[in-house]
Amino acid sequence: MGIRPLSMSVDRSDRTFRSDDSYAHHHQPQRKYEEYAYILDFTQRGKSATVRGREGVIIQAIGEERLTLLELLGYGNATFEVGERLYIGRDGREKIISVLGRLEYSNISQTAKNELLATVEKIVLENEKRFIDYVNIAQPVTPRIHALELIPGIGKTYMMALIKGRESKRFESFQEIQDRIGLKDPAKLIAKRIVEEITGEARMNLFVRR
Repeated sequence: MGIRPLSMSVDRSDRTFRSDDSYAHHHQPQRKYEEYAYILDFTQRGKSATVRGREGVIIQAIGEERLTLLELLGYGNATFEVGERLYIGRDGREKIISVLGRLEYSNISQTAKNELLATVEKIVLENEKRFIDYVNIAQPVTPRIHALELIPGIGKTYMMALIKGRESKRFESFQEIQDRIGLKDPAKLIAKRIVEEITGEARMNLFVRR
């Protein structure tokens, strides 16, 4: 119900994070793996919530590309820090044995919940171009609602200003949005929207892939 169990096989569990999975966009032509994740919490001697009988260094993290919550199995002799960016791709992992499965927000620890917003904001800032591109191309999601106004802090006034602004010259940075439109901390506003999608508060997803 809360957790989608996955196979104990490392290869089989990893295959669930290709972009052709049920939560990915159908128009993407290539299969793509989640390559990086940020640690929200970890337990040195923990039990997996997604794979029965699996024990060890259990890590709760958020994927950088798809922004889904993940459970990872780490090497026992490796060191980990909350907020750390880990490589979890198919080849050349140094700290991660396998991606165990996906987690629902209700199944992560309180520490992970406390770290979520700051970590998501870090992801947004470190992937600035990706989110600026979204602001530049976002379209209405219904005849009456535009995707931009679903982001907290962006009502119809800022939405119209963003649309008018990008028509004259596309935005290139969060700072430029703030300077030209007057919208403060756009990265933080996007991060808040992402957290709403992760927690299930949002009725539709703009950023998080299911």
